[in-house]
Amino acid sequence: MRADFLERVRRYSFLMTLVFAAGLGYLVSVGAIKLWIGTARGVYDSAWVGALTAMVVNSFLSLTGFYVVKNSVERDRQTGVGQILASTPMSKPLYTLGKTGSNLAVLAAMLGVLAVFAVVTQWVAGEDPQVRLWPLLSPFLLLALPMMALVAALTVLFETIPFLRGGLGNVAWFFLWTAMLSIPVANEGKTPDLIGMTLVAQDMEAEVDARFGDADRGFTLGHISNEEEAQVFRWQGMDWTPARVLGRLSWFALAVGISLIAALFFDRFDPAKGRMRLPKRKKKKEEVEEVLPALPEHVTLTPLTPGSAFRFPGVLAAELRLALKVQPWWWYAAAAGLVVAGLTAPPTGVRQIVLPLAWIWPLLVWSPMGNRETRFGTGELLFSAPRPVGRQLPAIWMAGVIVAAAVGGGVAVRYLMAGDFSALAAWAVGALFIPSLALALGVWSGSSKLFEAVYLFLWYIGPMNRTPELDYLGATGRGQPLFWLAVTTLLAAAALAGRRWQLHRD
Repeated sequence: MRADFLERVRRYSFLMTLVFAAGLGYLVSVGAIKLWIGTARGVYDSAWVGALTAMVVNSFLSLTGFYVVKNSVERDRQTGVGQILASTPMSKPLYTLGKTGSNLAVLAAMLGVLAVFAVVTQWVAGEDPQVRLWPLLSPFLLLALPMMALVAALTVLFETIPFLRGGLGNVAWFFLWTAMLSIPVANEGKTPDLIGMTLVAQDMEAEVDARFGDADRGFTLGHISNEEEAQVFRWQGMDWTPARVLGRLSWFALAVGISLIAALFFDRFDPAKGRMRLPKRKKKKEEVEEVLPALPEHVTLTPLTPGSAFRFPGVLAAELRLALKVQPWWWYAAAAGLVVAGLTAPPTGVRQIVLPLAWIWPLLVWSPMGNRETRFGTGELLFSAPRPVGRQLPAIWMAGVIVAAAVGGGVAVRYLMAGDFSALAAWAVGALFIPSLALALGVWSGSSKLFEAVYLFLWYIGPMNRTPELDYLGATGRGQPLFWLAVTTLLAAAALAGRRWQLHRD
């Protein structure tokens, strides 16, 4: 655990994770994220600020933290460290527990940054500048830290299960996180609340009811429309009974159990495990010679004439094959079904359901854009070709646009037949925006995780929840295509700048 943590903190990416945590804390400190019980909020003292920041951690950092710490096992596999560790007496449970501990240490470092910003938030608000350590820190220790332990363990579990190691696991985590966040709230605390939101809401609502009378109030983390009419009260903080403390600490035991389960799936870096090995049939010498005819002793290569070495259609076709050849047959069947649904579904369903589903289906096709060279170590080969920025990068982007247009083609035809040209324009902007986002984030991060996390969150909050400000594909009918076209242009420029920086760096 210690060795893995020290290896991480020496990386530039660890600094960026702390910067992200500081940015999240800044949003809380300036009032961009607030906590409301109906139209009431608490005085910004240590108890209120501690609970507010802990809820922000469990609601947002629990999602992004998974993507931050994921790939620690895969990094050992790719660098060869795993094979060295496999030759030692270290057991599989010890390894998975160590990785869980390292993940938790990274997430705890981000919690430490947010705890510092909690003090800043209290001072900036100026409503009660006296800092009381236990009311401020207890939500971090008993609400946020157990949740981070669970995230750390689940990350290791996902990495040890073969089909969850890659992009599919990243997508699965988003929907699992959504379920963990929403199901306890929908069931009013009758199911285990990993986030701790219902626990905090019950304490706060009881105090608000005692102060302002019983009413049906909601629990909001963000903004409300009539903030100027807010009712302000002083919250006494969480009532940490022994049962509540034991309930929150039990998540650490669950994290340990998940780590031990991960050891059952861990292959100890044995490439032979988990793969089907078919018996090989020995071929006769004649059969081998028939398949591989003898090569001539002298081969003369025809020199390339200027301008004959590059054919954009060929490069584009190669990029499409790279993107699509790994997809199974049922992926194409589902994509065809989405095209048919776009042609036959009711108009409202086409806009609000079919198109969002059509443009989440190729997520794992878009996510390798711009980072495939880093993942497979082919950057030196590709970047040594003439003009790699002006030749290969547009082909990658165009391949992504073709995939978007193909899967969403049924919706486009439907818009065209109905004469809804404003919706068609929004569709076209969306088809350009998604590959541009994938390419820019892939080039700059060198990984597919950032796009998968950002796009899933944007897709869920925007089109699926019908938020007009984040509707990049026109699902609400109230989007802003010109804004998203400008964002697409900036993303394309960022991708070009990132690739040029890679060339100069290498």
